[in-house]
Amino acid sequence: MQPEITIMEKKKNAAVEVLKKVLKFILFFGVGVFFVWISIRKLSPEDVTHLKESARQVTKGSAWVFLFLAFLVGGISNYIRALRQRQLLQPLGYETRRSMVFYSVMVCYLANYVFPRLGEVLRCTFLQRYEKVPFEKSLGTVVTERAVDFIIMVAIFIAAFLLNTGLMDSLHIGDSTLREMLSAKADGMANNYKLYIILGAFVLFIVAIILTRKWWSKVKLFVKIKDFFVGIWQGLISIKDVRRPWLFIFYSLLIWVLWVLETVFCFQAFDFLSGYTFVMMFTVFAMGNIGFLIGPGGIGTYPLIVAAMIVLYSGSELYAPGLAAGWIGWAVQTLQVLVLGLFSLTATAFMKRKE
Repeated sequence: MQPEITIMEKKKNAAVEVLKKVLKFILFFGVGVFFVWISIRKLSPEDVTHLKESARQVTKGSAWVFLFLAFLVGGISNYIRALRQRQLLQPLGYETRRSMVFYSVMVCYLANYVFPRLGEVLRCTFLQRYEKVPFEKSLGTVVTERAVDFIIMVAIFIAAFLLNTGLMDSLHIGDSTLREMLSAKADGMANNYKLYIILGAFVLFIVAIILTRKWWSKVKLFVKIKDFFVGIWQGLISIKDVRRPWLFIFYSLLIWVLWVLETVFCFQAFDFLSGYTFVMMFTVFAMGNIGFLIGPGGIGTYPLIVAAMIVLYSGSELYAPGLAAGWIGWAVQTLQVLVLGLFSLTATAFMKRKE
């Protein structure tokens, strides 16, 4: 009787997990659909005509060359990302194959289009299965990469704001300019006592863990949790032991330079955008990154942000053409992930696992 109950419980738990994944997929996909609806709900028939005409520009002349270049530099940036992670794994004693690390990166991006953050798990699982890198250590290197990329992304945001001081002063939100509104928000956060309470509670929590470490270090469950986080920590601090630190910095900067070039090439495919300054394209790139943080794969959100930035620079009459440019740019990036991701899945099937 007991085995039957166990089997029933396993089936029930499996069904619950499947339901959770389906609901999560519907939720994230629903976010994208919502932003698609937001972007097109007020388009007039004339706007739709302009949108279609703008999208057709990529089929004329040399536009396809610029889109191919955007596709190419995006793929190269992902390969550079693989080289960077490989460099982080070397101080931990793991010499991984470049191809396998690249495949894991592309499978990561492909999975994130379906379930955000699932890709990081699959990326580490691939390296554990084919390269014998412990999951927690490869996860630590991924966390290190994310931290470095976050710092660069923040720097890009700051640079974009500094390069657009005139736009910040001319853009009014209610009775205040954008600059005044941001300053007020910053002052409000600095004077918010709740923030200091949260920080104090976090410090007390860390102190409590340190003081009670002799007790919880004897419990097997806590020992496993500790070992897991120690592995992550080893991956995190692997950055200090990289053999050529300058090469790591070069890789990190090159990834983002190539991503900026991807946006520039996409802009060159449209006649009405080819004359824009680099500052404007750089700003669109900086703001467009938010779209990939909000929606799964940036669907709906990235085109909307691109169109909004073009309107800020050129006026509302270019909203529909800007939306077309945003969708084409998103399609190029998505096609790149689909092609290289599916290729990586196929190639992995023929890869030999390390003993």
